[in-house]
Amino acid sequence: MAVTEIVRRWRRRVAALEQEVAWLSLVVRHPRASWLVRLVVVLAVAYAASPFDLIPDFVPVLGHLDDLVVLPLLVWIAWRMIPPDVEAECRAAVGKEAGQRPRWSRMAPWLVVNVWLVVALLTLWFACRP
Repeated sequence: MAVTEIVRRWRRRVAALEQEVAWLSLVVRHPRASWLVRLVVVLAVAYAASPFDLIPDFVPVLGHLDDLVVLPLLVWIAWRMIPPDVEAECRAAVGKEAGQRPRWSRMAPWLVVNVWLVVALLTLWFACRP
């Protein structure tokens, strides 16, 4: 298999993952989505973004295995609780918005970097105080 074919496959998978994330973000903001669906999706995002895991990542194999189990499980649970009409409505909206990135998605990386910089500076400040 050629390297270009592998790159094309990964690009298709990344594009599909981006659409699923966009769909879940629409579901969370949908007025008919239950608070439980919102909670499970927020927990999945928080677990993915959190530096803390059930099993630390430095443990060989098992450290990443918990991410491969917990995240899909939370997304699957949320997906099962979404009403079919809300799912169809949000999937249609994702199809219309394909290629358009919301303003917050362009700002999110800068926000994350700035939060980590502030945490690092505060840590240095507290560590260097007499």
